[in-house]
This record gives sequence, C-alpha cells and structure tokens, in this order.
Amino acid sequence: MTTTVQKKICMLGGFSVGKTSLVKRFVQSIFSESYQTTVGVKIDKKTVTLGDKVVHLILWDLAGEDDMSSLRMSYLRGSAGYVLVADGTRPATLETALSLRRRVEADCGPLPFALLLNKYDLREQWAVSDGDLEALRGSGCRVRSSSARTGEGVEDAFTDLATRVTH
Repeated sequence: MTTTVQKKICMLGGFSVGKTSLVKRFVQSIFSESYQTTVGVKIDKKTVTLGDKVVHLILWDLAGEDDMSSLRMSYLRGSAGYVLVADGTRPATLETALSLRRRVEADCGPLPFALLLNKYDLREQWAVSDGDLEALRGSGCRVRSSSARTGEGVEDAFTDLATRVTH
C-alpha cells in the first residue's frame, strides 16, 4: 500500500549562495547563469518516491539573509525540515548558515536539516577547509558538497532529507 505525505522544507542561507539554483536543479533539472535575487519567498514542489511512500516536498526558497534579525521565523512554521546552504568559496556564508541553524533551533526546536556546501564545481576556489568540514561532521552536522551547476550532490541531499522528515 502506498502512503502519500506532504512535507514543507525551507531553504536557508546567505545572499547568493545558490539556494534558488539548487531548487531549480532539483525540481526542473536546469541551471541558469543569470542571478536573480529572491524577494520574500518562492515556493516550488517536487514529488519523490521513497519505497512505498510518495512524498510531496513543498520547497520554500527564502530570500538570502546575512542579517539574522531579518529572517522571518514565521516562514518556518510548519516545516518538517530545512536545507542550510553555504558557498564553499566564501567562508563567511558558512558562519551565516550556522547562525541560522542556531536561530531555527532556538525558535522552532530541533528539525532535520541538510547543510550543503554549494559551488563544488568551483572546488579549486574553495576557502572552507577539509578540517572545518570534519569538525562540522564531528558535531553531528550532515554536510554535503553540492553543485547546482553540475547537479552533483543535489538529488542525494534532498532525497536524504526527505527520508529523514518522513520517519
């Protein structure tokens, strides 16, 4: 017997880390070179099948936040989980993502999340060290490298999160 569920997932991270591009890659399998700033929130939907479960993921792509005070926590209401996105070429965006995580946990409690270190196609320009990543993994973070441009790591990250929010 097939079970159908719907789960809200929010995309969080600083400006220009690739949240919208990751959603486009996951939902539509496309990448666009043009940068468009998200204003407020953009909502997309993707259905994934996990064994005998059909999961409708409702993806809330929130505007980039470098200032934690401007994130509207009301957008997170009803979320089953979230994706934190950081840009591997800009270490400050990892700090922004980790600050967002602390704020979400303080306001919403612990929710399943994935931390994507995006722009893996620019790996030679990365400024986040392997040691930083290992420290995050050691603290229980599920850190993955991803590239919205090539698609590397994108499907796996969303599928893994979908699995965790449905259990």
